[in-house]
Amino acid sequence: MENALILCSGGLDSVVTSYYAKSLGYKKIKILFFNYKQKSLKAERKKSKLCAKKLNAKFIEIKLKWLSQISHSLINKPGKISKIKNLKDTKKESDKYYVPCRNTIFLSYALALAESLYFKEKEKYDIFVGFKNEGKESYPDTTKEFVSSINQLSKTATAGFKLIAPLIEKDKEDIILLGKKLGVDFKETHSCYLKNKHCGKCLACELRKAGFYWSGEKDVTRYSEK
Repeated sequence: MENALILCSGGLDSVVTSYYAKSLGYKKIKILFFNYKQKSLKAERKKSKLCAKKLNAKFIEIKLKWLSQISHSLINKPGKISKIKNLKDTKKESDKYYVPCRNTIFLSYALALAESLYFKEKEKYDIFVGFKNEGKESYPDTTKEFVSSINQLSKTATAGFKLIAPLIEKDKEDIILLGKKLGVDFKETHSCYLKNKHCGKCLACELRKAGFYWSGEKDVTRYSEK
């Protein structure tokens, strides 16, 4: 397969996934970005566009503003941010950031786009996502079982596009080390759920900090709060 369609939010995981796909030799790459009125939209879009530019890929934005209307996630809505005392037990906090069926919706659009491109260009695309291992606290739409189900759906409902999640068994520190090996500039990624600058206290920022700490790599991120 020479073509890759990559779901990218501009975050550390999805940007590393994009660079990884490029390293595999995919010649035609499209970066797929979703606008669902997330609080950090501007930063996410900027970093995703930059990733596309660095990889000589086409940037595609899909607007799903209605998704914010059914979401109660802190990603879209105002709410209290709790100080995270233990990153080994974040289930209660992570639930606050869950957007209903977000990845299922995103991948439905990705499959539809891949199908459209197949009929238009007569070429197939592999679909890449930056899902990572969260163990027992994984969201239901980021697991290996979920990826397997989407691949089965693709076989049934489309021309059979393959969903690939290369980071799914890796921890954040492993992803950072892989990104370094692939030449990712981590300053050109944005992880924060709540702002267009890293707030330093949301769950995504805390996981980013921990990843750099355990990887042994310097964290070049500027956080509003340490």
